Amino acid sequence: MEKVIVQWDFEPSVIVGCTLLFAAYVATNGWNSTRAAFFLAGDAFLLLALVSPIDVLADHYLFSAHMVQHLLLVLVVPPLLLMGVSESFVNTLLRARPIAQLEKFLSSAPVAWTGFNLALWVWHLPALYDATLTAEWIHILEHLVFLTTATIFWWPLVTPHEPSRLNTAPSVVYLFTAALSSSLLGILITFARPGLYSAYSNPTDSFGILALIRNSWELDPATDQQLGGLIMWVAGGFVFLGAILVVLHRWYSEYQFQASASANK
Repeated sequence: MEKVIVQWDFEPSVIVGCTLLFAAYVATNGWNSTRAAFFLAGDAFLLLALVSPIDVLADHYLFSAHMVQHLLLVLVVPPLLLMGVSESFVNTLLRARPIAQLEKFLSSAPVAWTGFNLALWVWHLPALYDATLTAEWIHILEHLVFLTTATIFWWPLVTPHEPSRLNTAPSVVYLFTAALSSSLLGILITFARPGLYSAYSNPTDSFGILALIRNSWELDPATDQQLGGLIMWVAGGFVFLGAILVVLHRWYSEYQFQASASANK
C-alpha cells in the first residue's frame, strides 16, 4: 500500500494549469465565498484525478482506477466548476453575438446530451481506449474531449443564465436517459469477455506494485474489468440519481416559496 500512496504523478503542466484556472476564475468572476468554494472544489478534484495515485494506477495497472478517473472528469469536476461561475460573467460573455449563438446551440438539450454520451461510448471502444494508454497525445485528447463534452452536458442544468436552464421535467428526463446510457455501457463492460482492454492484461510493472495489486488486492484482469464496469454502472448511476434529487428538491423549494407568497397576498 505504501508504494502506491507515494506514487503521485506531479506533472508540472497539470499543476500550473489548475493553478492558472483558479486564478483566471477569481480575476473574471470576483470572490464570492460560496461560488468560489464550488469552483475550487472542482479544480481540486481535477488535480486529484490527474496527479494522484489514481492517475498512476489508471495509466499503468487498473481499468477500474481509470473508471474512477473518468467519473471524476465527467460527473464531478464539470458541474462543480460551473456552479462557481457567476451570472454577471456569463452575461458579459453573451454580449458578444458569436458567443451567444454558440451558447444557444450547445445548450440545446439534444446537442449537449448527444455529445456527452457519444464521447463516452466512442472513447470506450477497445481499440481507441487501448490507444490512449500507448500514445500520450491521444490520452490527453481523450481527457480534453471528456471535460469539454461533460461541461456542455452539465451547462443546461446548472447554468446561472436562466434562459438556457432546463425546466424540471426536461431536466429529469435528460438526466435519467443519460444514466441509462452510461449504465448500459457499464453493464456491457461488466459482462464482456475478460481482456476487453488488452493493455491491462499484462501491464508493464513500471512502479513495482503489480504483485501487490494481484496478490494483496486480488485484482486480476478479469476482476478489475468487472469492477470498472460496476463503477461506471452503479457509482455513475448514483451520481445521476443524486442530480435528479437535487433538481426535484429545487423544484419543490420553488413551489413552496410560490405557494407561501400566494398565501400571504
